[in-house]
Amino acid sequence: MGASFKDLVVWQRAVQLCAEVYRLTASFPSSERFGLTNQLRRASASIASNIAEGYGRSTIGEYLQFLGHARGSNCELQTQLIISQTLGFVSGKPLELPERLSADVSRLLIALMRKLRA
Repeated sequence: MGASFKDLVVWQRAVQLCAEVYRLTASFPSSERFGLTNQLRRASASIASNIAEGYGRSTIGEYLQFLGHARGSNCELQTQLIISQTLGFVSGKPLELPERLSADVSRLLIALMRKLRA
């Protein structure tokens, strides 16, 4: 492992993802500020936060548990992006980068979890 969770590519991508979600939701209807906008932002922030928190834990088992939470938050985010599209809040090109980053984070989390279990 690196000297810090900040060295992890998965954490770096998760932070990028969170920033993109904030940009994306800035154009959502103001009526969604406490609804889907809030849920998307919280889920995206949770991904990077859980990666960092797990990194700081004492055991590999705890680290894996928090990486699992990060995976769950990423799946939650993917679902909320689909709901946002279904409701017509966003479509097409604006979704491409968040969806790609989410897929990258998913692959990187799975790879890190496999490595830690080995």
